[in-house]
Amino acid sequence: MLRELDEAARALVAPRVVLFDWHATLVDTLDAMYHAVDDVLPQLPELGLMDALISHEAAKTPEDARLVAYVREYQQLHPKIKAERRISRTDIFEVLFGDDEDAKHAAHDAFNAAYRNHYGEVQPLEGGELDLLIEMHAFEVRLGILTNRDREFFEREFALVDDGAWLDLFETTVCGDDSGRRKPNPDPILKALANLGEKPAPNCWYVGDSTTDVIAAKRAGITSVFFNGTGWDHAWINKIFPGTAAHPYQPDAIVDDFTEFKWLVEECLEVGHDWPLPTQ
Repeated sequence: MLRELDEAARALVAPRVVLFDWHATLVDTLDAMYHAVDDVLPQLPELGLMDALISHEAAKTPEDARLVAYVREYQQLHPKIKAERRISRTDIFEVLFGDDEDAKHAAHDAFNAAYRNHYGEVQPLEGGELDLLIEMHAFEVRLGILTNRDREFFEREFALVDDGAWLDLFETTVCGDDSGRRKPNPDPILKALANLGEKPAPNCWYVGDSTTDVIAAKRAGITSVFFNGTGWDHAWINKIFPGTAAHPYQPDAIVDDFTEFKWLVEECLEVGHDWPLPTQ
């Protein structure tokens, strides 16, 4: 059972480091992302990736199985998925190809080539992110960004958002082409922490909007905060984080917006849990 927010605040270690996902957590680049995915999926046959699509039995949920079946038949996303704008390209590729790292690498490469034709506009996701980031500095929390987006694209988006006001607020940024493997592998998180001279621990938080982000955080041994900015209901969240032997990873906390995230940080600081926790 996933924790309620107040229970999470009592249980979590206060953050010394907060790493944020980029797309659909801090910023909105959904239009360009979906345009690029639209360009990639019809290329699956020529990329040799049709046989790499996972089987119906291997899908985590019935909804995932239907997504794969639709892509297998039509080489595109169902219009409802695009209309809802709730799933990232990384999660799309995770659903389609499962643990096949070679297939996902080829899909990400094709996405990058397509994204080059669409990216350029970027806006804060909610509008109050700059104030939040400044407040994190007042709390003496170190900040970083992790993204599966290649640095070629991220650097331009990073410089554009709020006219470059974010550039000096983050001590490290790690992009999809900066480490050997992309999320959900823990490598980007471990690289960001190494850049900061920090070791993985519960006082390092990763905030992201996807199952991929949660898996990466838990594999890295840090605290996972799931950013539910798209408004999934509790039944669906429990379905995508079932806590089973096959899919064990669950977030340590869930926030629906940055107002809740700020409250969570403040409550954790108020409770005063630090790391390492004192022995009893």
